[in-house]
Amino acid sequence: MGVKLLARAFITGLALVSATLPTRAQDAEHQFFRGKTIHMVVGSGPGGGYDIYARLISPYLGKALDANVVVENQPGAGGITSLNRLFVSPPDGLTMSFANGTSAAFAQITEQQGLRFDLAKFDYLATVGAPPGLWLVGPEPPYKTVKDALAAKSSWQWGASGPSDGLGNGAAFTCEALKLKCSIVPGYSGSNQAALAVTKGEMDAVYIPESSANNYVKAKQNFALATMSRKKSRWFLDRPTIFEAVDLSEDGKWLFDFNSSVEDLGRILILPPNMPKARLAFLQQVVRDVLHDPKLIEEGERTERIIEYLDPESTLKNAQKVTTQITPEQRKRVISLVNREK
Repeated sequence: MGVKLLARAFITGLALVSATLPTRAQDAEHQFFRGKTIHMVVGSGPGGGYDIYARLISPYLGKALDANVVVENQPGAGGITSLNRLFVSPPDGLTMSFANGTSAAFAQITEQQGLRFDLAKFDYLATVGAPPGLWLVGPEPPYKTVKDALAAKSSWQWGASGPSDGLGNGAAFTCEALKLKCSIVPGYSGSNQAALAVTKGEMDAVYIPESSANNYVKAKQNFALATMSRKKSRWFLDRPTIFEAVDLSEDGKWLFDFNSSVEDLGRILILPPNMPKARLAFLQQVVRDVLHDPKLIEEGERTERIIEYLDPESTLKNAQKVTTQITPEQRKRVISLVNREK
């Protein structure tokens, strides 16, 4: 064989090897997971929204990996305990978390005691969904718009679960952005009880994610005044965003936009830091395929557990935006707001 033919054969061989490497790598990673048990950790107790989502997704993920995906509840410190554990777990892909990224971000921004993780350093699989919040009032209020509500009441009591929870944080940002006189009252066991307190007239308002808000409004338990971000809720297209409802100051716009940026982390699937690149890429692709499975999406729709996939790169950027790209002055202000109901 001539030199040119030998060279051409060598180059062709290299090309064939290069073309098969990704497939071989995927096969090797798939083989690693086959038959193993994967722990999907949820930082809250059984029966909550995150637990339900995790149990919805886990069978599909298990089937795709030929593995057994077990949902493991690790409640404690509003999800902080489970994320602390994940941060130091072996980066082998056998432990992941379905986490409340919004609460985790606020905990990190405000330097919550006992926090030992950094959201900017986790490896990410996806955002499963990031629902906006709604401002809910009683079922038959004497006002139907935000402007009328602001004119009708001089002070507001907002129901919340505890210090720095999602209900309280949303209320705190709303009150500051609109310059309302507010009291944020913790102690309710969750959004169900806080919304019911508004129904009974014990509280004036509650800040609720859209899926729960939709249930309460459909049951005629509450009335929605506005979606508290720039994007409309899929279930409240007839209600304005807060940006449409009132003329906001520049400061008010920043407050609502920042809160929305934290809420964009929403429901995230994450892994320990420093995953092997090939395994991380394999899992990211599998999760992408799973979260686009029409059967999973349809099953979620039936129970109003909406799947709205966001890729891992964008999810990481969202985490970096709110935890590393915030100025000291902005951080100080957010800490003051989040701690106001304590």
